This record gives sequence, C-alpha cells and structure tokens, in this order.
Amino acid sequence: MATWIVLGVVAVLLVMGWAYHTANRLDRLNVRVDLARQALESSLDRRAVVVRAVAAEMIAGDGGAGYRKSVDDDVAAQARELALLADRAERAAPSAREDAENAVSAALARTDPNRRSAALVVELADAETRVMMARRFYNDAVRDTRALAQRRPVRWLRLGGHATPPEYFEIIERVTPGQAD
Repeated sequence: MATWIVLGVVAVLLVMGWAYHTANRLDRLNVRVDLARQALESSLDRRAVVVRAVAAEMIAGDGGAGYRKSVDDDVAAQARELALLADRAERAAPSAREDAENAVSAALARTDPNRRSAALVVELADAETRVMMARRFYNDAVRDTRALAQRRPVRWLRLGGHATPPEYFEIIERVTPGQAD
C-alpha cells in the first residue's frame, strides 16, 4: 500500500512539473508573439513612411523620376490616395490593419514603378522585404503558440489561462501591377 502512495505522489509531482514547464513555455511563446507583433508593426510603419515618400515624389513631379513637372490629375489623385491609405494603415486598429495594408499594397501596385526614383525603388524594396520577414516571424510565433495551446492536456488544465489564441497576420506581400484589380 505504501508503494502505491509513493507512486501516486511521484506521478502527481511529475504531472505538476510538466504543467509548470508547459505553462512557462506557453508564456514565453506569448512573449515571443508580442515581440514579433511589435517588430511587424514597426516594419509596416516604415513601409507607410516610404509609401508617403513615393506619393510626395509623384505630386512633386520630380523630373528625374520620369514624371512631368505639371503633374496630371490621374497621377495627383493616385498620389493623394496612396498617402491617405498609408495614413489610414498606420492608424488602423490591430484588427483592421490587414485590410488597411492590403489597400496600400493594391494602391501601390496601381502606380507606375518605372517612374520612381532609384533611391525610392531601393527603399521600397527594402521596406517590403522587412515587412515580409517580420510577417513570417510573427506567423511562425503564432503557429507555435497555437499548436501548444491547442493540445488537450493544456486546454484541460487551462495552462494558457483565459487568453484568446493569437491570430495570424495575412497580407499581400508584393503586388505586381495588374494583380491589384
């Protein structure tokens, strides 16, 4: 009988140790998700700044970028729309950020990339690459967190508390002209 008590105590201690370790791991994964989200939002904000620079260049009619000094109404309207969408994306609530960023990507795709200055082409490509990488890191962190949180023992013991699982961030990474329509 004493052997069964000892085995029971050992089993309870093992389950408690596993639960403690799993809860800590889940907490670390949630911190990873939060940090990845901050990096993603920083990358998206940087892209918005570059998009506004593209819009400003379109309005200024920089001859070196291929625009005429007297900007026609279509180009000016595209530039205003681009700047407005970039502002909206930056101020969007986290739940609406995906749609706002997709609108920026679509509007950017409707502009003529051959008429941008070389410096802005490089800057925009860099910003989009950083967004792509940050989105992938974030979605990887979300996947790992959700995978652990959805295991039956973790749910049964409520090791994740009452927190809702993080959501994936899906946006169009790079839109080529003609794809936005």
